[in-house]
Amino acid sequence: MKSVLSDDALLVSNYIKGDENSLTILITRHKQRIYSFIYSKVYDRDVSEDIFQDTFIKVINTLKRGRYNEEGKFLPWVMRIAHNLVIDHFRRNNRMPKFDNDGEFSIFSVLSDNCLNAEKQLIKDQVECDVRRLIEELPNDQKEVLYMRVYQEMSFKDISEKTGVSINTALGRMRYALINLRKVIDKHDIILTN
Repeated sequence: MKSVLSDDALLVSNYIKGDENSLTILITRHKQRIYSFIYSKVYDRDVSEDIFQDTFIKVINTLKRGRYNEEGKFLPWVMRIAHNLVIDHFRRNNRMPKFDNDGEFSIFSVLSDNCLNAEKQLIKDQVECDVRRLIEELPNDQKEVLYMRVYQEMSFKDISEKTGVSINTALGRMRYALINLRKVIDKHDIILTN
C-alpha cells in the first residue's frame, strides 16, 4: 500500500512537470474506486459519469495552478473532491419529491423517499464536518466563545463569567470568530448551505 502512495506522489509530481501520461495512469488506477463511490451516492450512471469527469477537471485545475499540497494522500484528496461534488449536485438539484396534482389524494404522493432523506443527511453531515474543521482553525479565545455560544447555548453574560472577561470582550471575540470563519470559508471555497 505504501508503494502505491509513493507511486501516486511520483505520478502527481511528474504530471505537474508536464508528463500528461502520469495523469492517465492515476485516473486508470483509481477510476473504479472513485466512480463506485460516486455511484453509491447518486444511483445514476450518467450523473456519476458527469461528477467523475468534474472531479478530475477540478483535480487537473488544482494541480496546474500549483495548489495541491502533496502529503502522500492523493486518493483521499480526490475522494473528498468527489464527495463535495456529489453534495453540490444534490444542492443544485434540490431533490425534493414531486407530487402529482391530479386532484385526487394518494398516500404515495406524500410518503417521503428514503433516498432523499439520505441525501439531506449527507449534506447535513458534510456541513457539520466542515464547520467543525473551520472552527478548529480559529484562535483559542475565539474558538472558546463560539463553542460556548453556539454549542452550549450560553448567554454572553454566562460566557463572560466563565471566561473571566467582560461581556464586551466576549462579544468582540464572537464577532472576530465569525469574521475569521467567513475568511476561511472564502479561502477554501466551502459551501455551507443547501
